[in-house]
Amino acid sequence: TKMKLKRFLLRYYPPGIILEYLKSNGEIETKSIDLLNLTPETDVDVLVNQILFEEPTISEARKPQLKKLIFKLIEKLESNQEQEFDEFKVLKAHILPLTNCAFNKNGDKFITGSYDRTCKVWDTITGRELLSLEGHKNVVYTMAFNVPFGDKIVTGSFDRTAKLWDSNTGD
Repeated sequence: TKMKLKRFLLRYYPPGIILEYLKSNGEIETKSIDLLNLTPETDVDVLVNQILFEEPTISEARKPQLKKLIFKLIEKLESNQEQEFDEFKVLKAHILPLTNCAFNKNGDKFITGSYDRTCKVWDTITGRELLSLEGHKNVVYTMAFNVPFGDKIVTGSFDRTAKLWDSNTGD
């Protein structure tokens, strides 16, 4: 099937460019170009020529656009190097080690899973425990909020079950 390059998509982390193709049957397909070694010192012209050589569907006419996107990625890399993070809070969350943590979409709540077979819901700002979700018979290994609503939590356990919870009531 013949493929036509439709557009470029920028991926900031890990750095890369996604090529979106339109196949002759009308389906859209994507291909990633990873730029994991990209640094502010990268010779962008050499990189663009290398990409054009390896991707025959990218025409010479798209070169300025590709160059602009790579400079945008480098700019983002540089701005990230200047970021500093400070410890906000330390919580003694569970009696046994944690397996995972996740924020809801708003960032006002987060959840922790543990070897103690529970998942706990926390208020991000105060650090207060809001709920303890109990019912698994083994380690709670993974969990997530349903995005974008955040009104449900799913937990996965080594007991071979997944449980769905109401994030406000724990039911």
